[in-house]
Amino acid sequence: MLTRTYLRVMKKFINQISKILLGIGILTSVLSCEIQDNFEYEHAPDNSKLGMNAITYINQNDSLSLLAEAIEYAGMEEFYGGSKAYTFIAPNNQAFRAYFKDNGYTKVTDIPLPLLRNVLKYHIVNDVVNFNDPSLSSSNKPIAYLTENGQTMYLSHTSTFVGVINEGTNQQWQIRTSNLVPDNGVIHVVNFITFYSAPTGDVNAVNPDLLLDTIYPKHDSYINGGIDAGTNYGSQNLLKIKNVTNDGDYDRKAVLMFDFDDFKTEGVLTDLKLQLSVSFTHAKGVDLNLFETPSTNWTESSIKFNNMVFPTSSRIASIKTSKVSYFNFDLTEYYKDRNPEGLISFMLDGQAGSDETDEIASKEHATLSPPMLIATYASGNSVLKLEKITDAQVEKGGVSVLSNTNLQVSGATAADIIFTIEEVPDFGWLVKGAEVLKKGSKFSQLDLDLKNLVFIHDGEGSGERNLLLTARDRAGAVLEDIHLKIKTN
Repeated sequence: MLTRTYLRVMKKFINQISKILLGIGILTSVLSCEIQDNFEYEHAPDNSKLGMNAITYINQNDSLSLLAEAIEYAGMEEFYGGSKAYTFIAPNNQAFRAYFKDNGYTKVTDIPLPLLRNVLKYHIVNDVVNFNDPSLSSSNKPIAYLTENGQTMYLSHTSTFVGVINEGTNQQWQIRTSNLVPDNGVIHVVNFITFYSAPTGDVNAVNPDLLLDTIYPKHDSYINGGIDAGTNYGSQNLLKIKNVTNDGDYDRKAVLMFDFDDFKTEGVLTDLKLQLSVSFTHAKGVDLNLFETPSTNWTESSIKFNNMVFPTSSRIASIKTSKVSYFNFDLTEYYKDRNPEGLISFMLDGQAGSDETDEIASKEHATLSPPMLIATYASGNSVLKLEKITDAQVEKGGVSVLSNTNLQVSGATAADIIFTIEEVPDFGWLVKGAEVLKKGSKFSQLDLDLKNLVFIHDGEGSGERNLLLTARDRAGAVLEDIHLKIKTN
């Protein structure tokens, strides 16, 4: 009897503490949604009522000031302040600053209005998606929702109810602060400008005209600055990377050495990637850079920060960190430019002052795959065929999603058919994800199959223009002078 009474008292005490903590959480989330330095998920209280519409909440938060400016500049207040309920994906100031950097802008008003409107409309979901909704809580599988720009956004949550955008696709993002409830829907705050990223499909389908060859590092390790500059970490099962502000005791870089003579496959190399198994990443969406170092006179048992020969030239490849199982660096152009032979030494370094921790598996790791260079070789026996081409229609100032109903080429797997842009229509922009494609840019048949491309009209020109393309596959086949017409009235 005493035990049951004790348990009831303890249960009541725990419930009271939980309510106090919940109240603190509500106050914190309403007052600010600025990012924390450690980038860990910021839990929002369940269904916290803001008592205002979305535009009012956005205008009152300093961390969303660039979003507020973008909404006003784009003339889209009616979406955020109207009575219709939406799910608003709210990119914070960090998201906009990264978007500026990636696209060569310095401020919101540098972004062409049709592009900005398209970006904002993709972040407005035509449904109310609250991750505490009982109908969603029983499953964490991605669900497709239509956005205001006509493309799809996949929303899901982890087992701990952290919201995820476009899970299981080419690019996914975790939601920073979720389930803020204005009078006209729900708000989820993100650290990134997100974009449509369709499921990759069967990108690993076997192409009989391609051969793969994989090699592994002779040596790998990481080096640590500061007080540990004289310590060797060659026996560790992780390669740790962290570019800290003003350097310091936790400044870490990974080093790897491969012997390119280990490649034995005959043929023309068409693709080369460095694949690294990710054990941990903060996934801040910052640069992770790969350099070639000038010396191969080291071993994993001897290399230290204080005897490292650091790179003297610019990076040879770079990725943006994200929550993925593998970091993949494209070294194809590096290989074609350098045609490396024998021993080559590489160094991985984070974006200067990013303070992000990335940990990848070394060749000593017991369960994760070791670092590997994966080369693709072509036999040169394939032929490409134009199966279908149909004009694309777009309204003035509107958006047209391009697909395989507009253009379809056969002769290789969709992921291996690569289009190079020779000429872009001058009355708008061709966009893939967050990238504005230009002359020389590339996309694949898979991008068309999965509707990853949109043409955004500038609102001024009319008539028809040519999107002029050349198609190639990785086995060496070429199809030239493909004219896809973009028409507007």
